[in-house]
Amino acid sequence: MLKQTIQPVYNFNAGPSALPSAVLEKAQQELLNFRGTGMSVMELSHRSSTYEEVHNKAITRLKTLFSIPENYEVLFLQGGASLQFSMIPMNFLQQGQKAAYVNTGVWAEKAFAEAKLFGEPYEAASSKESNHCFIPNNLSYNQDDAYIHITSNNTIYGTQWKDFPETGDVPLIADMSSDIMSKTVDISKFAMIYAGAQKNLGPSGVTVVIIRKDMIEKANPNVPTMLKYSTHYKNNSLFNTPPTFGIYMLGEVLGWIEEKGGLQALAKQNEEKAKLIYDAIDESNGFYVGHAEPESRSLMNITFRLADQELEKKFLEEAKQAGFVGINGYRTVGGCRASTYNAVPVEACMALREFMIQFQNNN
Repeated sequence: MLKQTIQPVYNFNAGPSALPSAVLEKAQQELLNFRGTGMSVMELSHRSSTYEEVHNKAITRLKTLFSIPENYEVLFLQGGASLQFSMIPMNFLQQGQKAAYVNTGVWAEKAFAEAKLFGEPYEAASSKESNHCFIPNNLSYNQDDAYIHITSNNTIYGTQWKDFPETGDVPLIADMSSDIMSKTVDISKFAMIYAGAQKNLGPSGVTVVIIRKDMIEKANPNVPTMLKYSTHYKNNSLFNTPPTFGIYMLGEVLGWIEEKGGLQALAKQNEEKAKLIYDAIDESNGFYVGHAEPESRSLMNITFRLADQELEKKFLEEAKQAGFVGINGYRTVGGCRASTYNAVPVEACMALREFMIQFQNNN
């Protein structure tokens, strides 16, 4: 049988996205016989001591790497960040209460829409009129709000919070799906952080929730069992069968982050990667046009267009032929987008930069 030749690709998908090759190789080696059990990790009982070790190690690694304080709990849930859009108001927003939402893009709008089903959310700030090209600085909210909700990084428009708002006694909740673990964060500023794993943490299927324990205690008790944070807290995220393989992979990705030198080392590399592509945009004399304002630029999702629509179409087609995957912008927005998550190597960003410069020279 002839060995199949696989053409190397540069994976810039927005999610599910690139995973560290070292993690994939280790998973491949352990796939059929996990730690001498004679079974795949996917076949292990979630009540077994072997899986429990995997589960708890992933939690411990996350707490250590992200410097999570003792008064917070880590939960592994399912349903993606989209289920959190409804779980949050279901647990924390009572009828008649208000909650402040900062509208910085599509996912913030989806979260806001779900909150309307349970209470009285309102926009504390918005960048919608400018097609979400910046992060608004001035928030207008009430001191008795149930919480303030933000989206830390916006995959579609390529904007990112650089400094998080100081909200005092009003709980701050953040959807960090697309930039969690890409840099250090002061967890104590937040009452809750949540993130789908499929961008920086592992494969799709796991949702990480980092939540202050007092938030769990004061949550609405009249919520279906599986939608209560307390259910998963009391059962170490093992109330029902969790996404065991996804959690195993998440733990291995966290181990890879440890080997890379932790979040400070990753943050430095992420800045380097993004700069390679942003410089190609800024030095193109208008051939490439970035969407986000410079002070709001995302280090995870770099969005840009070409001045000419037909040229843009040609750029995307030639990029695909050259092995660049996932460069197309979001389906409802168009344009171009390079997602440079943790596992995307520097070499891939250098290659994209060189391709962009060469394409400009040829056109």
